[in-house]
Amino acid sequence: MTDSVFKGRSLLAEKDFTKEELNYLIDFSIHLKKLKKQGIPHHYLEGKNIALLFEKTSTRTRSAFTTASIDLGAHPEFLGKNDIQLGKKESVEDTAKVLGSMFDGIEFRGFSQQVVEDLAKYSCVPVWNGLTDEWHPTQMIADYMTIKENFGTLEDVTLVYVGDGRNNMANSLLITGAILGVNVRICAPESLFPEESVVAYAKKFAAGSGSEIMITDDVAQGVQGANVLYTDVWVSKGEEDKFEERVRLLKDYQINMEMVNKTGNAQGKLIVLHCLPAFHDATTEYGQMVKEKFGISEMEITDEVFRSQYGRQFEEALIECILLKQSWQQR
Repeated sequence: MTDSVFKGRSLLAEKDFTKEELNYLIDFSIHLKKLKKQGIPHHYLEGKNIALLFEKTSTRTRSAFTTASIDLGAHPEFLGKNDIQLGKKESVEDTAKVLGSMFDGIEFRGFSQQVVEDLAKYSCVPVWNGLTDEWHPTQMIADYMTIKENFGTLEDVTLVYVGDGRNNMANSLLITGAILGVNVRICAPESLFPEESVVAYAKKFAAGSGSEIMITDDVAQGVQGANVLYTDVWVSKGEEDKFEERVRLLKDYQINMEMVNKTGNAQGKLIVLHCLPAFHDATTEYGQMVKEKFGISEMEITDEVFRSQYGRQFEEALIECILLKQSWQQR
């Protein structure tokens, strides 16, 4: 595969890329990570300017894009929700045209998938989706890269996502895994199953890749044979009024040592992933609030598992290749 395949392309949703393309990005990420660790300069984006648009706050995504831009020789410019008038006093189209005239690429982290699609449509520069309510493609490169680093392959790997099966992480893991040939299971209460259209889409990709898809509310069945246990927060941004409901629905879907042992791989090939932040204790203001209101000090994952030999959550933060491969196109 040549670099020209990626020139000028935006990364808006995983479904827009083939298995070969995703594998190339994952492998190139691993290569760039090695260069960084070895202290070898790789300023492929020297002289480029990258706009980082953040409607939603973030620690890892902002840090990853900022660090990656600088490592690659580009200049990142952070624009938070208080710095821009996106959709308020200025339309997305007008904002896209202004930024596209000044920057060589745009990263967007926010709510609406339509906004990131419109930024790509009107800016005439590559746009990267750093998270929307529907998809999280840059996270997928980091996740499946981490899995490949740990197992040496993505073939015959079984990933089980436990928790809220309707959110953007569940959607992205399901679709991306189906494209790549990873066996993906969503283990969640029936009321939190992914939308049928997303499952149908995943099965369409799975038919070509050989991936096995399972959607179940049975924890024992769902995690049996898992190589990767993955979870995310029980309550996403904008759903803060659903804490009581989610605690009730998801308490049996917490990743704990009992679940780890149910995989049958506790002594073999098993890792645990979380896109963070994780509520594995009550040391934060958020954690204290949950403890006081609902009487629990751990939510989607226990502190024991989070700090265990299985945890790989801090290895997932490289998005460098996305900036590189999508920004190479000269305007």
